Amino acid sequence: MIFGHIAQPNPCRLPSAIEQALDFLRNTDFRTLEPGVVEIDGKNIFAQIIDMTTRDAAENRPEVHRRYLDIQFLAWGEEKIGVAIDTGNNQISESLLEQRDIIFYHDSEHESFIEMIPGSYVLFSRRMFIVPVVIKALLRRYGK
Repeated sequence: MIFGHIAQPNPCRLPSAIEQALDFLRNTDFRTLEPGVVEIDGKNIFAQIIDMTTRDAAENRPEVHRRYLDIQFLAWGEEKIGVAIDTGNNQISESLLEQRDIIFYHDSEHESFIEMIPGSYVLFSRRMFIVPVVIKALLRRYGK
């Protein structure tokens, strides 16, 4: 997991695909984009632009991805993201791996929270649970 802000330089040398995704975040005016999918490098790197209202943690299901790394970026608003390591001890609620590269779980063990502010991002590995959109606020988020 890497936590940062687009106003700061990258914390270390990163793979080119991640550098490309972070460049997209730094150089895009999200106020001009409609919600939906934006291809950055075809199906290899893409953005899902989502406008939503956050919810209480109990209303959200932990999720994990297996094919793609997940970069959560907050363009505006407030968000708290729950994170936990996938220990293999959690019960699957719904698997949409084939359709959307996502598995939802009923809950997660040993969850911690990250406070997101506009411009912050979190890069999640394929073995980390995330519980996005926790707290009450309107936000715009970029994922994938």
